[in-house]
Amino acid sequence: MKIAFLHYHLKPGGVTTVIKQQINAVKDDGEILVITGEPPPDHFPFKTILIPEIGYDQPHKKCPEPEKIAQKIINAISDHWKSGCDVLHVHNPLLAKNRILLKILSALSESNIRLFLQIHDFAEDGRPWVYYANEPYPSDCHFGVINSRDFDILLKSGLKRPGLHLLLNMVTPFNVSAERKLSAKIVLYPVRAIRRKNIGEAILLSLFFRKNEVLAITLPPNSPEDWKPYNSWKQFAAEKKLNVIFEASGTYNFTDLVKSAKRMITTSISEGFGFSYLEPWTAGQMLTGRSLSEICMDFTKKGMFLDHLYKKFSIPIETIEIDFFYEKWKSCILDNAAKFKISISDSAIAQAYENLTSSQCIDFAILDESFQKQVIEKILSDKNFKSRVMDLNPFLSDITHMQDQDVKIRHNRLIVETEFNQSGYRNRLLDTYQKVIHNIVSHKIDKQILAKEFLNPENFSLLKWGDHHV
Repeated sequence: MKIAFLHYHLKPGGVTTVIKQQINAVKDDGEILVITGEPPPDHFPFKTILIPEIGYDQPHKKCPEPEKIAQKIINAISDHWKSGCDVLHVHNPLLAKNRILLKILSALSESNIRLFLQIHDFAEDGRPWVYYANEPYPSDCHFGVINSRDFDILLKSGLKRPGLHLLLNMVTPFNVSAERKLSAKIVLYPVRAIRRKNIGEAILLSLFFRKNEVLAITLPPNSPEDWKPYNSWKQFAAEKKLNVIFEASGTYNFTDLVKSAKRMITTSISEGFGFSYLEPWTAGQMLTGRSLSEICMDFTKKGMFLDHLYKKFSIPIETIEIDFFYEKWKSCILDNAAKFKISISDSAIAQAYENLTSSQCIDFAILDESFQKQVIEKILSDKNFKSRVMDLNPFLSDITHMQDQDVKIRHNRLIVETEFNQSGYRNRLLDTYQKVIHNIVSHKIDKQILAKEFLNPENFSLLKWGDHHV
């Protein structure tokens, strides 16, 4: 089998990690070629061809003709394999980080290249700045997704089962021993601190840690839109003298942090696959924090114990300027609906808001940074209010101390190592490639249905969808 991979770049982390895992999983079963828009890292161990025009858009750079770039890709493949490739595996093609990529893919499809388009992230999932607003998505080709939520959404949006494939990622276990090195009592959030990781809620949880445990957040953001809110949280934590270490991986070795952590947490409000729910167990670590049901269902179906994670962090609505919040929240919904060219009625918004606040509480994760800070300041200044928040959220009583945690760790570690290992991943990937090669499909995505599935007032969060320059 001859497999070509195509991606904007091969920078460390994220999708590049998945590409490497995929190549390592199937390299003994076929021949591999990687096509990328930027030079690969030093010592990248696979044959790579550079085509700069498929990389991220460069400001003020003239847009090349898509058909010519498609022909460059075809020539690169045919120069490497005279008979061409069996599958061209394209990663994250539905994010408009390259304005001509969809036209390139259309030209490739017309040239009978068998495309497998694997989606890790959707622009419709809170990323309007990378949305292809005026172009249809590729049709009549195979798509892959990394969770059951996205699989179901794409079925509703027009794709058919023979051309849609669920490809859960593999998990590389943390390579750490049982030894613990650091003297500090660390509760570790091993994450790059972008807005979607809900840093304010991690800080809020730290106010309920016992015995002077310290929240350690490993990495800063790497995207410009996340730096301002991140620096604002750093300043806030410093002013309030909170037990939080930012950029902990710059101070301590990551392995030492993992070895030393009392446990790990996650407070993310949006995930693609959800590595954060799987990796900690491989290091013998307990995970606590927020559950995203639509992501975690893939793991609980495999038998994992995640019922100790909370689904909502309830805050009394009078804690914030509620009328101002409603107007800001409603305006944000309508602004984003306009960007995706969909309509949402005022009555649907009002009903969703009533549902979200019917208990006279609101989920902390729906608030943006300005409202989250109001809540944290109230807890810091009012012991009675802090007790009330604890009563509303019983999980806070044992957020870092849990019974039967060793049993949970052993059980979940076994599930991860059994269900998400390289061998199983190889089989799933090769099976998918066979279907791409042998099954012709005819279907397309209805972009409006897709956008409506993600932009839902019933779970609309200002933190996820609001101004990224807060």
